[in-house]
Amino acid sequence: MDWPGGGVARAQTASSGVKIRWKRLQAGVHYAVVRLRPGSKVGDNRLHLVRVDPRRARLYAGLAKLHGRKKRTARQWARRARLSVVINLGMFKTDHLTHVGYTRRGRFLDNRRWRKDYLSALAFGPRKKGLASAVMVDLDQPGAKKRLASYRVVVQNLRLIKAVGGRGVNVWRDRPKRWSEAALAADKKGRLLFVLCRSPFRMAVLNKLLLGLPLNIVRAMHLEGGPEASLTIRARGVKLNLAGSFESRFNENDRNRTQWRLPNVLGVRRARTPKRRVRRRRR
Repeated sequence: MDWPGGGVARAQTASSGVKIRWKRLQAGVHYAVVRLRPGSKVGDNRLHLVRVDPRRARLYAGLAKLHGRKKRTARQWARRARLSVVINLGMFKTDHLTHVGYTRRGRFLDNRRWRKDYLSALAFGPRKKGLASAVMVDLDQPGAKKRLASYRVVVQNLRLIKAVGGRGVNVWRDRPKRWSEAALAADKKGRLLFVLCRSPFRMAVLNKLLLGLPLNIVRAMHLEGGPEASLTIRARGVKLNLAGSFESRFNENDRNRTQWRLPNVLGVRRARTPKRRVRRRRR
């Protein structure tokens, strides 16, 4: 989706000199679209990016168990919780409610068990002054879990990209399966990137494309794949309700256009619109 006065940047590698044009949605939140080259044979090869500065925009974790145990589409979550941006929080168990990895919001534990094969975690809502507003950590680094204990919200997911020497490195083995992808990344400045790519790629290939963009990504985690991958944006003239479709061995087509209902989501709180002062005329 292009916006008035904007365009679609084409990306191959960092050496291609691609420039990404960002549209401001609200304070600390910007949106851009990149067309990926070389691309997939399926879909439009557009990469949708929402960059969030957690120091300026409030993050939100929506959990079905705390909201009537009801699944909702990303669009419905946006309306219910007054969110400007919504994406998957991560994959969920067969009960269609519980997050697969460790998940905590405040004192509520959606899933108390840490998975050994999930090596990425997001945390936000610091409980102490002086801490970063949000962090993404590699769980195989010393002291990672102790660091997360100082945050109100913690979510564990599959790792895509890890930080090595201040740069991002792909950790996903190159397997033949492809899918539409919803992911979350972190850059060198501590900003988060909500990522949605409807066109299916092998994950190792998509990671390489992401690292080749001028985004300075140092870490990334997998949120969801296939038709359940979702992204909703409702802010500043941009109204999108995006859904994935293709997933190898499950839904090998590009026909799905409907967002599936999700039990758990990650969102950005809608910025408050300042009230206009009404000047009274003197009589």
